[in-house]
Amino acid sequence: MSSVGIEQSRSRLLTGLRKFQHQIYPERREAYERVIRDGQQPHALFITCADSRIDPELLTQSGPGDIFVSRNIGNLVPAYGEVLGGISAVIEYAALALEIDQVVVCGHTDCGAMRALLHPEKVSAMPTVKSWLRSAEAALSVVQARKTARDESEALHELIEENVLLQMRHLRTHPSIAGKLAQGSIALSGWVYDIAQGDVRIYDEQERRFISAGRLFDEVQGAGGAAR
Repeated sequence: MSSVGIEQSRSRLLTGLRKFQHQIYPERREAYERVIRDGQQPHALFITCADSRIDPELLTQSGPGDIFVSRNIGNLVPAYGEVLGGISAVIEYAALALEIDQVVVCGHTDCGAMRALLHPEKVSAMPTVKSWLRSAEAALSVVQARKTARDESEALHELIEENVLLQMRHLRTHPSIAGKLAQGSIALSGWVYDIAQGDVRIYDEQERRFISAGRLFDEVQGAGGAAR
Protein backbone atom coordinates (compact mmCIF):
# COMPACT_ATOMS: atom_id res chain seq x y z
CA MET A 1 0.00 0.00 0.00
CA SER A 2 1.29 3.46 -0.86
CA SER A 3 1.78 6.23 1.67
CA VAL A 4 -1.31 7.90 0.21
CA GLY A 5 -3.36 4.74 0.77
CA ILE A 6 -2.10 4.45 4.34
CA GLU A 7 -3.05 8.04 5.10
CA GLN A 8 -6.51 7.56 3.57
CA SER A 9 -7.05 4.45 5.68
CA ARG A 10 -6.00 6.29 8.83
CA SER A 11 -8.30 9.18 7.96
CA ARG A 12 -11.28 6.85 7.46
CA LEU A 13 -10.74 5.24 10.85
CA LEU A 14 -10.41 8.57 12.65
CA THR A 15 -13.47 9.98 10.87
CA GLY A 16 -15.49 6.96 11.93
CA LEU A 17 -14.20 7.28 15.50
CA ARG A 18 -15.17 10.95 15.62
CA LYS A 19 -18.68 10.12 14.38
CA PHE A 20 -19.01 7.47 17.08
CA GLN A 21 -17.86 9.81 19.82
CA HIS A 22 -20.03 12.76 18.77
CA GLN A 23 -23.15 11.08 17.35
CA ILE A 24 -23.48 7.40 18.26
CA TYR A 25 -22.13 7.34 21.82
CA PRO A 26 -24.29 10.21 23.16
CA GLU A 27 -27.42 8.43 21.93
CA ARG A 28 -26.37 5.15 23.58
CA ARG A 29 -24.62 6.50 26.66
CA GLU A 30 -27.01 4.78 29.08
CA ALA A 31 -26.43 1.37 27.48
CA TYR A 32 -22.63 1.73 27.70
CA GLU A 33 -22.79 2.97 31.27
CA ARG A 34 -25.07 0.07 32.21
CA VAL A 35 -22.76 -2.64 30.87
CA ILE A 36 -19.85 -1.11 32.76
CA ARG A 37 -21.89 -0.87 35.95
CA ASP A 38 -23.50 -4.33 35.69
CA GLY A 39 -20.80 -6.15 33.73
CA GLN A 40 -21.28 -8.02 30.47
CA GLN A 41 -24.00 -10.63 30.37
CA PRO A 42 -24.03 -11.98 26.79
CA HIS A 43 -26.58 -14.68 26.03
CA ALA A 44 -24.67 -16.22 23.12
CA LEU A 45 -21.21 -16.87 21.75
CA PHE A 46 -21.13 -15.98 18.06
CA ILE A 47 -18.26 -17.58 16.14
CA THR A 48 -17.90 -16.24 12.62
CA CYS A 49 -15.39 -15.45 9.91
CA ALA A 50 -12.97 -12.53 10.01
CA ASP A 51 -14.33 -11.46 6.60
CA SER A 52 -14.77 -7.67 6.69
CA ARG A 53 -18.20 -7.92 5.04
CA ILE A 54 -19.75 -9.51 8.14
CA ASP A 55 -21.08 -7.45 11.04
CA PRO A 56 -22.37 -9.86 13.76
CA GLU A 57 -23.93 -7.16 15.92
CA LEU A 58 -25.72 -5.59 12.97
CA LEU A 59 -26.84 -8.97 11.65
CA THR A 60 -28.37 -9.99 14.99
CA GLN A 61 -29.36 -6.46 16.01
CA SER A 62 -27.40 -6.85 19.23
CA GLY A 63 -26.31 -4.06 21.53
CA PRO A 64 -23.37 -3.69 23.92
CA GLY A 65 -23.00 -6.76 26.12
CA ASP A 66 -25.54 -8.86 24.20
CA ILE A 67 -23.28 -11.30 22.31
CA PHE A 68 -19.72 -12.53 22.82
CA VAL A 69 -18.03 -12.57 19.42
CA SER A 70 -15.05 -14.55 18.16
CA ARG A 71 -13.82 -14.13 14.59
CA ASN A 72 -11.20 -16.00 12.61
CA ILE A 73 -10.47 -17.03 9.04
CA GLY A 74 -13.07 -19.60 8.01
CA ASN A 75 -15.07 -19.50 11.29
CA LEU A 76 -13.06 -22.50 12.45
CA VAL A 77 -13.14 -24.27 15.82
CA PRO A 78 -10.17 -26.65 16.09
CA ALA A 79 -11.00 -29.83 17.97
CA TYR A 80 -10.00 -29.63 21.63
CA GLY A 81 -6.30 -30.20 22.18
CA GLU A 82 -5.24 -29.44 18.61
CA VAL A 83 -4.74 -25.68 18.95
CA LEU A 84 -5.08 -24.57 22.57
CA GLY A 85 -5.35 -20.83 23.09
CA GLY A 86 -7.21 -18.25 21.02
CA ILE A 87 -10.59 -19.70 20.08
CA SER A 88 -10.31 -22.49 22.69
CA ALA A 89 -9.89 -19.93 25.47
CA VAL A 90 -12.82 -17.90 24.14
CA ILE A 91 -15.08 -20.96 24.16
CA GLU A 92 -14.07 -21.96 27.69
CA TYR A 93 -14.50 -18.45 29.06
CA ALA A 94 -17.85 -17.95 27.37
CA ALA A 95 -19.24 -21.26 28.62
CA LEU A 96 -17.89 -21.26 32.18
CA ALA A 97 -17.40 -17.62 33.15
CA LEU A 98 -20.12 -15.91 31.12
CA GLU A 99 -22.48 -18.90 31.17
CA ILE A 100 -23.82 -18.22 27.69
CA ASP A 101 -26.94 -20.12 26.60
CA GLN A 102 -26.06 -20.71 22.95
CA VAL A 103 -23.10 -21.01 20.59
CA VAL A 104 -23.62 -20.03 16.96
CA VAL A 105 -21.13 -21.02 14.28
CA CYS A 106 -21.83 -18.71 11.35
CA GLY A 107 -20.37 -19.29 7.90
CA HIS A 108 -21.06 -17.07 4.91
CA THR A 109 -21.33 -16.98 1.15
CA ASP A 110 -18.27 -16.20 -0.99
CA CYS A 111 -15.94 -17.38 1.79
CA GLY A 112 -12.28 -16.91 0.82
CA ALA A 113 -11.13 -19.57 3.28
CA MET A 114 -13.37 -22.17 1.67
CA ARG A 115 -12.17 -21.10 -1.78
CA ALA A 116 -8.62 -21.65 -0.55
CA LEU A 117 -9.53 -25.22 0.42
CA LEU A 118 -10.78 -25.83 -3.10
CA HIS A 119 -7.67 -24.15 -4.53
CA PRO A 120 -4.78 -24.62 -2.05
CA GLU A 121 -2.38 -22.90 -4.45
CA LYS A 122 -4.04 -19.63 -3.43
CA VAL A 123 -2.42 -19.89 0.02
CA SER A 124 0.87 -21.51 -1.01
CA ALA A 125 2.71 -18.35 0.10
CA MET A 126 0.80 -18.20 3.40
CA PRO A 127 1.99 -21.13 5.53
CA THR A 128 0.17 -19.99 8.66
CA VAL A 129 -3.16 -19.72 6.85
CA LYS A 130 -2.58 -23.07 5.16
CA SER A 131 -1.89 -24.71 8.52
CA TRP A 132 -4.94 -23.07 10.12
CA LEU A 133 -7.24 -24.38 7.38
CA ARG A 134 -6.40 -27.98 8.27
CA SER A 135 -9.26 -27.77 10.76
CA ALA A 136 -11.64 -27.63 7.77
CA GLU A 137 -10.10 -30.35 5.59
CA ALA A 138 -12.58 -33.00 6.73
CA ALA A 139 -15.40 -30.86 5.32
CA LEU A 140 -13.64 -30.78 1.97
CA SER A 141 -13.26 -34.57 2.03
CA VAL A 142 -17.00 -34.96 2.59
CA VAL A 143 -17.87 -32.67 -0.34
CA GLN A 144 -15.42 -34.43 -2.65
CA ALA A 145 -16.64 -37.89 -1.66
CA ARG A 146 -20.28 -36.91 -2.08
CA LYS A 147 -19.73 -35.88 -5.74
CA THR A 148 -23.05 -34.03 -5.96
CA ALA A 149 -21.67 -30.62 -6.94
CA ARG A 150 -22.04 -29.95 -10.68
CA ASP A 151 -19.62 -27.03 -10.74
CA GLU A 152 -17.31 -24.99 -8.53
CA SER A 153 -20.13 -22.70 -7.38
CA GLU A 154 -22.10 -25.66 -6.03
CA ALA A 155 -18.96 -27.17 -4.52
CA LEU A 156 -18.28 -23.92 -2.66
CA HIS A 157 -21.91 -23.78 -1.47
CA GLU A 158 -21.72 -27.35 -0.13
CA LEU A 159 -18.31 -26.77 1.45
CA ILE A 160 -19.46 -23.65 3.30
CA GLU A 161 -22.36 -25.59 4.84
CA GLU A 162 -20.34 -28.72 5.55
CA ASN A 163 -17.65 -26.65 7.24
CA VAL A 164 -20.18 -25.14 9.65
CA LEU A 165 -21.36 -28.64 10.60
CA LEU A 166 -17.77 -29.81 11.07
CA GLN A 167 -16.95 -26.92 13.39
CA MET A 168 -20.07 -27.70 15.43
CA ARG A 169 -18.79 -31.25 15.84
CA HIS A 170 -15.43 -29.87 16.91
CA LEU A 171 -17.20 -27.70 19.49
CA ARG A 172 -18.58 -30.82 21.14
CA THR A 173 -15.01 -32.01 21.86
CA HIS A 174 -14.35 -29.02 24.13
CA PRO A 175 -14.88 -30.08 27.78
CA SER A 176 -16.64 -26.84 28.73
CA ILE A 177 -19.18 -27.35 25.94
CA ALA A 178 -19.53 -31.11 26.40
CA GLY A 179 -20.40 -30.64 30.06
CA LYS A 180 -22.99 -27.96 29.36
CA LEU A 181 -24.55 -30.09 26.62
CA ALA A 182 -24.82 -33.00 29.07
CA GLN A 183 -26.64 -30.70 31.49
CA GLY A 184 -28.91 -29.40 28.75
CA SER A 185 -27.85 -25.85 29.63
CA ILE A 186 -26.44 -24.85 26.24
CA ALA A 187 -27.46 -25.16 22.59
CA LEU A 188 -25.39 -25.21 19.40
CA SER A 189 -26.58 -23.66 16.18
CA GLY A 190 -25.13 -23.57 12.67
CA TRP A 191 -25.81 -20.59 10.40
CA VAL A 192 -24.86 -19.58 6.88
CA TYR A 193 -25.21 -15.88 6.11
CA ASP A 194 -25.95 -14.91 2.51
CA ILE A 195 -24.24 -11.52 2.35
CA ALA A 196 -25.77 -10.33 -0.92
CA GLN A 197 -29.34 -11.39 -0.04
CA GLY A 198 -29.34 -10.55 3.66
CA ASP A 199 -30.71 -14.03 4.35
CA VAL A 200 -29.56 -16.57 6.92
CA ARG A 201 -29.98 -20.33 6.66
CA ILE A 202 -29.96 -22.28 9.91
CA TYR A 203 -29.27 -25.99 10.23
CA ASP A 204 -32.34 -27.99 11.22
CA GLU A 205 -31.43 -31.19 13.07
CA GLN A 206 -34.71 -32.91 12.23
CA GLU A 207 -34.63 -32.14 8.51
CA ARG A 208 -30.83 -32.49 8.41
CA ARG A 209 -30.40 -29.47 6.17
CA PHE A 210 -30.08 -25.69 6.30
CA ILE A 211 -33.39 -23.87 6.04
CA SER A 212 -34.34 -20.19 5.92
CA ALA A 213 -34.30 -18.36 9.23
CA GLY A 214 -37.57 -16.73 8.17
CA ARG A 215 -39.30 -20.08 8.14
CA LEU A 216 -37.93 -20.98 11.56
CA PHE A 217 -39.02 -17.63 12.94
CA ASP A 218 -42.56 -18.13 11.59
CA GLU A 219 -42.69 -21.62 13.12
CA VAL A 220 -41.53 -20.34 16.52
CA GLN A 221 -44.04 -17.49 16.40
CA GLY A 222 -46.79 -19.93 15.39
CA ALA A 223 -45.91 -22.31 18.20
CA GLY A 224 -45.94 -19.42 20.65
CA GLY A 225 -49.37 -18.34 19.47
CA ALA A 226 -50.72 -21.89 19.73
CA ALA A 227 -49.33 -22.19 23.25
CA ARG A 228 -51.20 -19.04 24.30
